[in-house]
Amino acid sequence: MKKNLEKKFKHIVILTPPNTSILDVAGPLEVFSKTANYIEENPGKYPFTYKTHVLSTDKAGILETSSGMPIVCEGNLFSVDYKIDTLLVTGNANAHLYPSFDEMINWLKTNWKKIRRVGSVCAGAFILAKAGILDGKRATTHWERCALLAEMFPSIKVEPDPIFVKDGSVYTSAGISTGMDLALAMVEEDYGREVALYIARRLVLYLKRPGNQSQFSIALTYQKTDYQPIKELQTWMAEHLNEELTIEMLAEKASMSPRNFARVFTRETGITPGKYIEKLRLEAARRRLEETHLTINEISDECGLGGADTMRRVFLRNFKTTPTDYRRSFKTSLN
Repeated sequence: MKKNLEKKFKHIVILTPPNTSILDVAGPLEVFSKTANYIEENPGKYPFTYKTHVLSTDKAGILETSSGMPIVCEGNLFSVDYKIDTLLVTGNANAHLYPSFDEMINWLKTNWKKIRRVGSVCAGAFILAKAGILDGKRATTHWERCALLAEMFPSIKVEPDPIFVKDGSVYTSAGISTGMDLALAMVEEDYGREVALYIARRLVLYLKRPGNQSQFSIALTYQKTDYQPIKELQTWMAEHLNEELTIEMLAEKASMSPRNFARVFTRETGITPGKYIEKLRLEAARRRLEETHLTINEISDECGLGGADTMRRVFLRNFKTTPTDYRRSFKTSLN
């Protein structure tokens, strides 16, 4: 009877070292737990459900997080008596400084290939790296730690831009909140896009982001100014991409001459107005290619890219691929 009961569960383990971020743990945990609740509310529709476990990396039952809030773990990695389906290691970039991690690292080296999916949240990538799990693989981590990861583990192909990377059965995600994006991607793999989008809505997430999306949006990357007229204009531009955004129009909205506006915008943001607008439009077009059924012409019109031919040229110049090929490579499974 117990054996049959076990078959209906996929055990999701979130492995938690000391001083991790509370959101590294709570974010993915909420995604998997809400999914389990949804499956239970729809009996007979799905062949399995999730069972979540938060485990410590040593014998401690209560762990301090980086914010000071403690986490109560149900046990530790060495007390597991069930088959782990998915193992997520949360962040601690200083894993190499903890002698007490040696037993955990050895366990990972011995057992990780027996687990269907192994992943990390934020600086948890350093623990996977020390266990040799990332050798020869593509991986990411928090943008502040990517250079250190590459320096410490030169065999890893570190990608500093994506919010998460999948290489075979190994997954790594970027900073903190991207653990939720990674967990949603895993839910989509297991249950399909409809369930993943439902969970995203339940958690009031703004967007279900694909892994290839940058750790920074264009607006955030160039949001360097405290100068209010430019800040307000950046917000306005993002909401009016389908309009003809000329230097003259933008300068008038900022109450400047065109020449002075171009100079001030470049000084305040580090990018020219023309290049900034193109990047905004490209980011919007990429999201629509990934997330919608809209045609290339419809996307081009919505994003102000001047028609399918112009959009194709802009994509080739920036991404070395066409919009059609980009959608084929990066779209998520659509309803």
